[in-house]
Amino acid sequence: MIGLLLRWALNAFALWVVSVLVPGIHTAGIGPAFVAALVLGILNTLVRPILLLLTLPINLLTLGLFTFVINALMLMITSSLVRGFVVEGFGSALVGALVLSIVSLLLNLFIADSGRVGYVNVEYRRL
Repeated sequence: MIGLLLRWALNAFALWVVSVLVPGIHTAGIGPAFVAALVLGILNTLVRPILLLLTLPINLLTLGLFTFVINALMLMITSSLVRGFVVEGFGSALVGALVLSIVSLLLNLFIADSGRVGYVNVEYRRL
C-alpha cells in the first residue's frame, strides 16, 4: 500500500515536472497534479490496454512508437476530466507523454512494490 501511495506521489511530481518543462501543458498547483495523476493511473489501467489491443497492427508496424500516441491521448483525456490540468494540443500532449515516460521511469526506477528504495547487491565469487 505504501508503494502505491509513493508511486502516486512520484507520478504527481512527474506531471508537475512535465507542466514546467513542456509548453502547452499547465497545472494549477499540486492538488490538480495529484488528481491528474490519479485519473491518469485509472485511465492507464482501464482504457489504455483496450486501445493498445485495438491499435496492435499499427503499433507493430511502427515498432511500438505508436504507444506514445496512445499515451498522448491518455494525457488529453485526463486534461478533459481534471479541472486545473490543461493540455493545449496534441503536439504538446505527444511531447508531454515522452517527457512523462522518461521522468516517471527515472523516479520509479528504484522504488520497490513495498515502497522501499531498492538497490542492487552484486556479489562476486571466485570459482
